[in-house]
Formats: sequence, structure tokens, C-alpha cells
Amino acid sequence: MAANNETGALQPIRELAEVAHRHGALFHCDAAQVCGKIPVDVDRLGVDLLTVVGHKMYAPRGAAALYVRDGVELEPVVYGGSQERGLRAGTENVALAVALGTAARLATEHLAADGPKRISALRDDLHHRLSEALPGRVHLNGPAGQRLPNTLNISIDGIRGHDILAATPAIAAPTGSACHSGIHTPVPVLTAMGIDADRALGAIRLSLGRGTTEHDIDTAVEALGHAGHRERTA
Repeated sequence: MAANNETGALQPIRELAEVAHRHGALFHCDAAQVCGKIPVDVDRLGVDLLTVVGHKMYAPRGAAALYVRDGVELEPVVYGGSQERGLRAGTENVALAVALGTAARLATEHLAADGPKRISALRDDLHHRLSEALPGRVHLNGPAGQRLPNTLNISIDGIRGHDILAATPAIAAPTGSACHSGIHTPVPVLTAMGIDADRALGAIRLSLGRGTTEHDIDTAVEALGHAGHRERTA
């Protein structure tokens, strides 16, 4: 994957593709998280195949695209008719294809207008202000630099992620834990990074979007800061 979905960490795709090619293997990149958020250049990355997922850049769910480098031959997913360049049987969904193309055009305009720079500034402001509101308790999970501009994964000492989100109905965000039948467990990504269970269970992933404003940051800081103080003293 070009970027981790939990922490936003950017992966060294070009270097990985070079390793694969030295051993005679094709390289496929899952670019679902990055497309529309940062520039993506298949030639610079050196990949043979790359997946784009529509709903990650504001297209409807169910729309996706696969980049295939010239000369790469693929096995059909479903055998049948010869349509879809012989790769699958069935009729393409024109409405979703148009929606995906429109989303890609709007994403290109967003990138050209320095949208990622604006979003990363808001993300960093959110992180800084939460750290001030809860001094010594906010910890960044993942790299500070090489990550997506919209992703902030943090843990707050003294409170678990699902508890702080339950106390902040104004915030829509996932926790760093998976819940099955009421039992909360850390997500494998955080534990694989060597983060201990208490910190991993305290993680929340705050994601910003193109429509995020400074007022939204104010709302998030106030709600999360208040809940962090209240829950620790409860």
C-alpha cells in the first residue's frame, strides 16, 4: 500500500518496486489512500499495476480503476464475453465510471491549488492545540513527516479511544481498536509498530478532508479536550 490507512505513513514504493523487479516479479501498488491526497506518478514509482479506489477521493462507492503498465498481461477475472478488453465479462457501469473520472478531475484541481498544504497545516494545528489542551498526554502514532496530509493518529494517556469518542458525539472518527462482541483489541498495525496495548487502545484516527475548516478544528479541539479532562477525572 502506498500509504498506511491507520497512520498515514507513506511507504517507499519506488524502492520496493526496484527490489521486486530485480527478482523478476511484477509490482502492484494499492494507492487507495493516496490518490487525490498527494500527487501520484506511476512512472516515478516504477510500479507495474496501481489501484485507485473512487470513494477515497469523493466518488461513489463501487467505482475503482486499475492502472496497467504497457506490456503487462493479466488473467481475466471472469471468463465470458470479450468486452472489457477481455479481462472480464459483463457491462461496465457508465454512471460510476463518469463519477470516478469527475472525482479524479476535481482531485487534480485540488492538488494544483495547494490543497494538501492547507490540509496538513490544519492537521498540525489540530495536533498542536490538542497537545496544549492535554499537556503531556497526547502521543503521535506514526511518522511526523512522511505521511498523508490529512491523517492524525494519536493516543491520549489515561483514556481509551472508544471512551473519548463516545463522549464526543460531535466527532466522527474511528478508534485504533477493533471491537468484536464488546471486546476491544488494538489494531495489528499499531501493535506491529511496537506500541504497547494501553497506548494502542487509546488511539483515535482523526482524518481531515477538503471541506475541513478552521472552525471544524476549533470544534474538535474543544470537544476532545473537554472529554479528555472529564474522562480522566471520572
